[in-house]
Amino acid sequence: MNHEAGAEDGFPPLEEFSDQFIVGQIIVGQKDLFRLLVQRYERPVYGMGLSFFRNAEDAADFTQEVFLKVYRNLSNFEGRSRFSTWLYKIAYNTAINGVNRRKEYHSLAEDEAGTSDSDTPERVLIRKAAKEAVLASLTELPERYRVCIDLFFFYDRSYLEIEAITGLPVNTIKSHVFRAKKLLREKLEDIGV
Repeated sequence: MNHEAGAEDGFPPLEEFSDQFIVGQIIVGQKDLFRLLVQRYERPVYGMGLSFFRNAEDAADFTQEVFLKVYRNLSNFEGRSRFSTWLYKIAYNTAINGVNRRKEYHSLAEDEAGTSDSDTPERVLIRKAAKEAVLASLTELPERYRVCIDLFFFYDRSYLEIEAITGLPVNTIKSHVFRAKKLLREKLEDIGV
């Protein structure tokens, strides 16, 4: 299967194929297709790196390390979960190992800017107050809670995927997310947002 062109040769572009299909093609020898997986997941993996390591250089090194591990272990992917879940588990474990060496974690929530040119000064102030309340609430949570919150809200992972990534039981993850939502709601009500 060596068709880069796509639609004109009767095949859809490679970018439209599923992760599992691309992994299968890589395993049987189409090693150059790995770039498609990197293109699909480089940004979220880099974002996870920023969450854990707080600087661009370390996040870039982390991203490279994760994709190297993924490439080396691709034949171990059994397809029982989504490829993204498997990849994020490798990324999470790599990050946790790095954090254990450094003892730091930075939530993705702290990086959410979210202003637009059409925002009024009042909206900007309200958003800033809400963000500060959210950040204050998140910093009060233990690190394992913040990781669950990031994966749930900022990476849009399901409870089962978070379980596969972190190794925490689903009920524990649900409890962490529920507790964080409750804390955030209380904080926002306190400041009138």
